[in-house]
Formats: sequence, C-alpha cells, structure tokens
Amino acid sequence: MKIIVTAKQVPDTNEVKIDPIKHTLIRDGVPSILNPDDKNALEGALALKDPYPGSTVTVISMGPPQALIMLRECIAMGADDAVLLSGRAFGGADTCATSTAIAAGIKKIGDADIIYCGRQAIDGDTAQVGPQTAMRLGLPVVSYVQKVVEVNEAERYAIVERQLEDGHEIVKVSLPCVLTCVKELNEPRYMTVGRIIYACETPDIIKIWSEKDVDLDPSECGLNASPTKVDKSFTPDPKGKGEMLSGTIQEMSAALVGRLREKHVI
Repeated sequence: MKIIVTAKQVPDTNEVKIDPIKHTLIRDGVPSILNPDDKNALEGALALKDPYPGSTVTVISMGPPQALIMLRECIAMGADDAVLLSGRAFGGADTCATSTAIAAGIKKIGDADIIYCGRQAIDGDTAQVGPQTAMRLGLPVVSYVQKVVEVNEAERYAIVERQLEDGHEIVKVSLPCVLTCVKELNEPRYMTVGRIIYACETPDIIKIWSEKDVDLDPSECGLNASPTKVDKSFTPDPKGKGEMLSGTIQEMSAALVGRLREKHVI
C-alpha cells in the first residue's frame, strides 16, 4: 500500500506576533513546528502501514528550504521518505495555489492508495487545502476523520468515522481517496534515536522539486495563481479586566442591571 501524507511547517502560534505598522506576521525569530493536525495525519498513515508489510509512507510539503527540518522530523517518526516543493515560483501561495502544487507533486509521486491530510493548518485555519487537493486529483474526500474503522486493499475501500458537531457518521469510501484528520484520530508517536540518526544521515531521503519538476508553469504557482488577497493581519485589542459582583442574588442582580444601564446596554 502506498500512502502519502501532506504536511506543513507552521510558526508556533504561542510565539506569533503582529507588526503594528505593517499588520503582517513577524516571522523572524519565531520557532517553526510540524502542523499539529498534520502530525495526527502522519500517525494515521504510520498506523496503517504497520499491518501491511511492504507499505510505504511518503510525506510531501511545500515551503522554503527550512522546511527540510520538519520533513526530517516526519522521517524520524517513521515515514520512509519525503518531497519538498520549494522555489521562488511557489512563494505567496494561497490555498488555491498550494493545492495545485501539492496535487501536482502527488501526481508525480504516483499510485497513491490513501492520502492523509491534517484538517487545517494553525497559521491559516482554512481547512481548504485537503479538499481542494482531492478535487484537483479527482479523488473522493472524507473530511474530519476521527477514526479509521477498516481499510480493505483487496476490495479497494475504506470505512471511516467522520466527526460531526453532535456525533459522528460512518462513511465508506473507495480507494484511492483523501482523508483529512482531526486530533481525536490518534496520539502521535515520538521520534526514536535510531530514526533520528537515519533521517539525518541518509542521503537523498528528501527530494526537492521545483515547479518544473512537477510540470507546472510559474503562472500556475504562488502569488500568480492566488486569487485570495490578504489586506492585513492584526491582533484584537485586549479585553478589560472583569468585575466580580458580591452579595445576595438580589443585590448582585441590581448591581448588574445598574452596570448595564451605565453602558446603555439596556
């Protein structure tokens, strides 16, 4: 079984700051991590690989050369190899252009049985790239997967649980397919010392492809192919300190009504 996982290196949101003048993310000095939902997707792929001898897991990502560190982490967790789509042509991509590039990379890898994606990236929270990639590949997609019930390679189908707001639904989907995963799917495994050494010392375990390698024209990549334009990013003003009321229920109710009247809410 050939399994592909899409992954993204994202800024650690605990450290993200906004430039008050430019209204853009300050990335200098901000640590980068493997997107959490993508880590769950990778664990899902590795858990599926274990009972199928001869199966392979390939991770694909788009980003600058520094994303190689994240891809080596994926290999240290258990992935067999990785592909990084990198180059100036990919810069400034929105979800539309990103899915175009990722789909082109997956086509070049070829013959995927299941493609695992994280639900969404914590730096954008759009949850669009996985479904858009499936659309560009012409494959069925099941989003918000919280459990893989069965994968039948011989009969070419998978049965999964899809998370809903008030429960879940059971979905049977034909292979090949795309699954976008939520954190409830699993608990990602840790890297091992042996795999870390393997990831760092094995040559050519990560391929770096440009737009030419995946048969894309520069007009189909990056900012040139991105219809979404971000006007600005900003952090909301901090809320004021809350006030605790004390006394009997009648006294607190009267005080609350008084505060609401002062603010012209009522």
